[in-house]
Amino acid sequence: MAAAYLMVRVQLTDPAIRERFDRWYRDEHLPDAARLFHAEKAWRFWARTDPPLHVAVYRFPDIDTLRRNTRQEVIGSLIAEFDRSWPTGTTRTREVLELAGEWQP
Repeated sequence: MAAAYLMVRVQLTDPAIRERFDRWYRDEHLPDAARLFHAEKAWRFWARTDPPLHVAVYRFPDIDTLRRNTRQEVIGSLIAEFDRSWPTGTTRTREVLELAGEWQP
């Protein structure tokens, strides 16, 4: 089975919230989500080519585990917390990715 990833893209529409958002995502949201999802690993990124873009990625051993661990009754509380914390100033999307190939020298 191939590894699977949940990618959450957040576009900040209000640049004034970046520092507060960064701190919140780093200290609260990413660790809470990774624990709740039982993710193997989690990363977060700020885009260099699009500075208001923040991306978080959560790794799972396979697509079935990702789907089970991120079903609505699990992810719903995180979505609600995000919406309470950031009612304005952001837009977000979620993508489910399945590893299709890997190259390593």
